[in-house]
Amino acid sequence: MIAILAAHAAAALIAIPLVLRFGRRAFLALALVPAAGAVWVAANLDRVPTESIQWAPGIHLAVDLRMNALSALLALIALGVGALVLVYCTWYFKDDEPRLHLFAAELVAFAGVMFGLVVADNMILLYIFWEITSVLSFLLVGHYAARASARRAATQALLVTTLGGLAMLVGLVILGQAAGSYLISDVVAEPPSGTLVHWALVLVIVGAGSKSAIAPLHFWLPGAMSAPTPVSAYLHSAAMVKAGVFLVAAMTPGLSGSSTWQLPLIVLGLVSLLMAGWRALRETDLKLVLAFGTVSQLGFLLVLVGIGSRDTMLAGLTMLLAHSLFKSALFMSVGVIDKTTGTREIRELSGLGRRRPALALVFTLAAASMAGLPPFLGFVGKEAAFATVLSEERLHGMPSLVVTAGLVAGSVLTFSYTARLVMGAFRSKRSFPGGISTAVAASRPAGALFLSVPAVLAASGLVLGLWNAPVEIQVARYVDAAFPPGSPWRGGEDYHLGLWHGIGVPLALTLVVYVLGALLYVAQRTVERMQFESPALGNADRIYDAVLKFFDVLSLRLTASIQRGSLPLTLGIILVTLVVFPFVSLLAGTREGLRMELSANPVVLIVMIPMALAAVAATVLRNRLAAVICMSVTGYGLAVIFAFHGAPDLALTQSLVETLLMVAFVLVLRTMPAEVPLSNGFRRVRAWLGIGVGLLVVVTGAYAINARQDPAVSTVFPDIAYEIGNGANAVNVTLVDIRAWDTLGEITVLLVAATGVASLVFRNRRYGSGPRLADVDKTRSGRRGVEAARIVIDAPGATPGRWLVGATVRDPRARSLVLEVTTRLVFPTMMVLSLFFFFAGHNNPGGGFAGGLVAGLALVLRYLAGGRYELGEAIPVDAGRILGVGLLLAAGTATASMFLGAPALSSATFEATLPVFGEVKFVTALLFDAGVYLIVVGLVLDILRSLGARLDLDTEDLDELRAVYVDATALPSTAALRSVAGVDADGARSDLAEYRAARRAARPEAAENRGTTGGRTP
Repeated sequence: MIAILAAHAAAALIAIPLVLRFGRRAFLALALVPAAGAVWVAANLDRVPTESIQWAPGIHLAVDLRMNALSALLALIALGVGALVLVYCTWYFKDDEPRLHLFAAELVAFAGVMFGLVVADNMILLYIFWEITSVLSFLLVGHYAARASARRAATQALLVTTLGGLAMLVGLVILGQAAGSYLISDVVAEPPSGTLVHWALVLVIVGAGSKSAIAPLHFWLPGAMSAPTPVSAYLHSAAMVKAGVFLVAAMTPGLSGSSTWQLPLIVLGLVSLLMAGWRALRETDLKLVLAFGTVSQLGFLLVLVGIGSRDTMLAGLTMLLAHSLFKSALFMSVGVIDKTTGTREIRELSGLGRRRPALALVFTLAAASMAGLPPFLGFVGKEAAFATVLSEERLHGMPSLVVTAGLVAGSVLTFSYTARLVMGAFRSKRSFPGGISTAVAASRPAGALFLSVPAVLAASGLVLGLWNAPVEIQVARYVDAAFPPGSPWRGGEDYHLGLWHGIGVPLALTLVVYVLGALLYVAQRTVERMQFESPALGNADRIYDAVLKFFDVLSLRLTASIQRGSLPLTLGIILVTLVVFPFVSLLAGTREGLRMELSANPVVLIVMIPMALAAVAATVLRNRLAAVICMSVTGYGLAVIFAFHGAPDLALTQSLVETLLMVAFVLVLRTMPAEVPLSNGFRRVRAWLGIGVGLLVVVTGAYAINARQDPAVSTVFPDIAYEIGNGANAVNVTLVDIRAWDTLGEITVLLVAATGVASLVFRNRRYGSGPRLADVDKTRSGRRGVEAARIVIDAPGATPGRWLVGATVRDPRARSLVLEVTTRLVFPTMMVLSLFFFFAGHNNPGGGFAGGLVAGLALVLRYLAGGRYELGEAIPVDAGRILGVGLLLAAGTATASMFLGAPALSSATFEATLPVFGEVKFVTALLFDAGVYLIVVGLVLDILRSLGARLDLDTEDLDELRAVYVDATALPSTAALRSVAGVDADGARSDLAEYRAARRAARPEAAENRGTTGGRTP
């Protein structure tokens, strides 16, 4: 099973280059992957294979896979139909289809994820696959991203299914904790009980209902019909929408004794069945009719599997298979109609049955199974449903006669809209001349291969109806194991599938369905008049919009009340909250036995004196740079304290981070006034707030130490680090092995923060790899070429050298000979030191984080000495790429560890004797550390290019603009220039471009004017 998942992951990766190279023909090759998986599943139907890989045992997460008969049935549907849909895509799309390569990758990935969902035995793993299907559905529904309807439908589907999934996650966690196991098989075998468990069941139902489009969370499915037809045929009929029904079917054998489980499922299923079936009678778009029909039949399925008896489960799973076959065939047939005629509107189709009899035959075969006509599998399942529900006596507060009546009424609606589908699409209408509409007359014939895929699915419904023994054998494997003999939810005599069970009540109900359904179709005009102008229970789509609007308004008002655009106010609110709530909690709790002692180390006491003075000075000083330096004094002092308390790693990291923060502050402060205009009262408030936060940290730490009842875990970390992580540096091993999941989350947040800062600075796009010395040679029409050429003119005779070549094109007034010479000597040493920290960090102070900081500071030095061109020469790579590669490398270590037999994000060790190096021990955590190293380097590079190089460029533009406004009046084409007062950066750059163009056009006049005015002055 893991091999099938890995094969789909690999196929999704190679799908992109494959489709780019071979076009839509690549779908045929990609279809082989799910087809091979379906073959493997079919070969193991009589087994219950299990596989398990430890992932994160501390949070009960493991790759526990178990394929029972139910999982095998759903896997066959997901993989088998998935393979056919991929084949169908070969003729549905054209080679010039936009984003076709991404579509192929997403569709193959979805097939693999859906397989993982149905074979996952661990509930947390199931949730992970559950949410990935939502993300892939979002991408597939929004394939036509240029259409507003597609974007709205994709977002709507994602929000509804994801929020439902989050509710389900809470329920699964409660169930897992109550049962003492997170395996579905264990929860079903020994279901937990208690008040909290009832709430958990409600939350699981919410999740299942959102995924399977059960009312009132059904509205996203009709909207998703804006997706390409292969997506509708696969995700929204055969695969994803079955996930909720599957989860209910998997958990019902253990939970059907609870009224909290059974009753809501029956009620919600019947409401969906009737509401959506009635709505399908008013739609004129073929796909929308099928969409509401899908919602209706999913309600039918939910009732059957939610009752929780052996026989109703047998009927429900039979109907589930039948529905997957006929509904995917109908969607694909509608896709053929749409592609050949250019329309899906019933009112625009007439005479298609005469013009395309093969298409009409395939469509009719699938529709007959949906309507429940013999001898199709749909008839077998519906007959079983009537018979088993009518005889069920173990329903909680819901008479079986009422449930059966609801199923019959829903089946009448199904028969009626099925007849409307067939007749509306294929019959000749008298309103058109000759009975042929314009769209049908202009249609082109569908290729035999294009029609073959829906034909296979439609024919399967007929074959399995005539020969339903294989279906009963497979379904009975599950229901007989889930409801063994002696189970309270197993009747005396088991029901068996068949085309003929004799004359009885189920057959009579079936005939009632046919008669009333036919009458309802004949009276469709009356039905249309009976349809409400607006839905009686409200328009779910409009309710969704109203809910979103409410939260938008609420968030805006809440933000407006606490976010006034003032950074000091925002930070003040955060810090006041931080101080008040913990102190109140501490005062309300116990305070016995609290004691504090001064450090016995005199060096620490001495270091605390300048730290305290610097902290006080930071609140008094008006000069921003002086305040930053004072804050850095406290940071460096803390590093000294760490060092004297036996934490060299923390001391090293604190020093490096403090230095980097000071550089970032200085880069930003260049664009701000030198002094802060603060009143004495405001400074006192800042001081008291700082004192409060400091006291909180100290008191909280003291309480935490006082509350400890067991030995500190840190005392055993050195031994654990060496035994588990094969490293003597407990700090680094903890970061890259023991708590690597924490580190992965932290570096992900770091990357997101870097991207956010860059987006705020650049507004439109990233700065790229930065300007290089080669840009100086660009023509003057290029923006950076103009600027670089101007700098070269200011520094005539400068020739590039081997080191700090960027400095040769800087303004000579901005150069420092001492700094340049020092940089040439120090930079290589710092880079070697960074690599030393990186490689030695597993056993000595250092690591990827410290090494990356040292390398980043080396880049800072080169930037300060050589400017932005030197930065481009030092690392001519986009910072975003470095960040992405680092995160990919760190995250990839999880997979690499599992393949090497170790838990995810833990160390797998290899030892060998090499000719030159001797005994070498390689730990896979080094790869994770390399990812951390790259992320830190990329972050520093991003800071230097966003807060440094970019602001340098803006500043120089504004400086030049000030000079422009002095002599602009002498130029004939600058009448549109704005006055110097209130010029923003964007307007400045626009004006500067106009000025440069005018200057090139009137260079002699400008030179003459400058001579008469005595030159430009800033």
